Amino acid sequence: MTTLSVGALPRRHRRGRRFGWLTGSALLVAALVAAPILSVAANIFIGGTGDTWSHLAATVLPEYVANTLGLCLGVGVGVVVVGTVTAWLVTMHDFPGRRVFEWALILPLAVPAYVMAYTYTDLLQLVGPVQTWLRGTFGWKPGGYWFPDVRSVGGAVAMFIFVLYPYVYLLARTAFLERASGMLEVGRSLGLGPWGSFLRISLPLARPAIAAGAALALMETLADYGTVAYFGVQTFTTGIYRAWFSLGDRTAAAQLSVTLLGFVLLVLLLERASRGRARFHNTTGRNRSLSGRQLRGAKAAGAFALCALPLTLGFLLPAGILLEMALAEGDAQFGARFLQLARNSFTLAAVTAVLAVALSLLLGYAARMGRGRLPQLLNRAVGLGYAVPGSVIAVGVLIPVTRLDNWLASLVQSWTGTSPGLLLTGGITALVYAYLVRFLTVSLQTVEAGLAKITPSMDDAARSLGYGQAGTLWQVHLPLLRGSLWTAGLLVFVDVMKELPATLVMRPFNLDTLATQAYTLASDERLAEASTAALAIVAVGVLPLIVVSRQIAKRRR
Repeated sequence: MTTLSVGALPRRHRRGRRFGWLTGSALLVAALVAAPILSVAANIFIGGTGDTWSHLAATVLPEYVANTLGLCLGVGVGVVVVGTVTAWLVTMHDFPGRRVFEWALILPLAVPAYVMAYTYTDLLQLVGPVQTWLRGTFGWKPGGYWFPDVRSVGGAVAMFIFVLYPYVYLLARTAFLERASGMLEVGRSLGLGPWGSFLRISLPLARPAIAAGAALALMETLADYGTVAYFGVQTFTTGIYRAWFSLGDRTAAAQLSVTLLGFVLLVLLLERASRGRARFHNTTGRNRSLSGRQLRGAKAAGAFALCALPLTLGFLLPAGILLEMALAEGDAQFGARFLQLARNSFTLAAVTAVLAVALSLLLGYAARMGRGRLPQLLNRAVGLGYAVPGSVIAVGVLIPVTRLDNWLASLVQSWTGTSPGLLLTGGITALVYAYLVRFLTVSLQTVEAGLAKITPSMDDAARSLGYGQAGTLWQVHLPLLRGSLWTAGLLVFVDVMKELPATLVMRPFNLDTLATQAYTLASDERLAEASTAALAIVAVGVLPLIVVSRQIAKRRR
């Protein structure tokens, strides 16, 4: 009689269950997220549309490339300098106001770059308060003096730096906090002073975190539409919008999107290459808390000023300007019209947040319960959506979804004799789909972090009590994940509230949001009226940052 080994059945059983319903569902979600990106990439191989592309290549494409490179260079250097210096000061030193700065320095993330552009244009334009004060004080005449033009590449770079430096600040501060104090003590024993320890020990060890933060800031810069469009800076995002709406050539828009994707991939490759073969592990157990170096006198004042400057320019000043304009004039349609805009924004954000949390829970749980590498690889593939600009995702969604919409309409009409209209693009379905492709990774990372804190022994205990995968999720994981799920939903909610490029391209007729309203009014030079919608967006964005800020403050040595 032939006997089977005891270990063969469980191994075969695991192999058969490896591609279960969880993995299959995760594969479907990953395919839906990847579909718009693949749709855009497929246009590289489409021929017969050379007229528009040749026109763009001969006229504006060189300007797109030059402006995009200039923005990336300026923003990359700026966010690294501002984010790293402020993180080093509040982490390794003690000076008046440090406890406030350590959490307040991330507040500029609540201000969308296009909102920042509106406020500084109102402040610095010819008839704005700054130039008016200069002419009244010194007797200058309009046109008789030089003043920097905020509506320029340099102005856009400044806007992005003061909005996006918190990416580098957050990651660099975390890296500085996690470095072993023993390493710095060894540096001091070798005669290194504060700056020597910073340049030769802390900065090299924090290099991966700084590079990752800079990469996030650059991807946000490449994805922006509102700021560059308002400032009249021609980039790939403005070109995509123009090719789609002005020229009516969706293929040319998709081909521009492919080129923009090349810049995104270049940023990601540079971030990976910056690490090289170096390793940055913590190899000492002497990781006790650090006592910040006490600064007094001029040094304390200098540290205070260096931290106060980006906070003031990135949050306090624009928020104050918006508040003053909203109270003084504000939106003339603040009543029913404003409430309708707010309802549209909240509906889109809430629906997307709920779906994102549900899908993230599915993907994260599939990776936790799966025995192979496929679920983990699928989650990494889903994460690529955040690196893709909203305008590119909009193009990638609309091309296949429009074709599907037309096919469904024809099918329904052939069955019923009446046209149902556009089922997907005529409502919010396609727009929510685009939001999910763009922001699903924000929720997924938060849920994965929450799952990682749950010890696997709890899964084993649940199985020993007879619970299956669904029962374990419902009875064990969900109660423990409640905080992470709320955080994930809140982050997605705020991101959708701020999203502009995808909303402009894909919103149905007669459906405006707070973001599109602010952009439309500002484009018409009605800055005071735009302030009401812009201030509402900033106020909503502050909420999750307060939660994150309190957590950061607790991590202080």
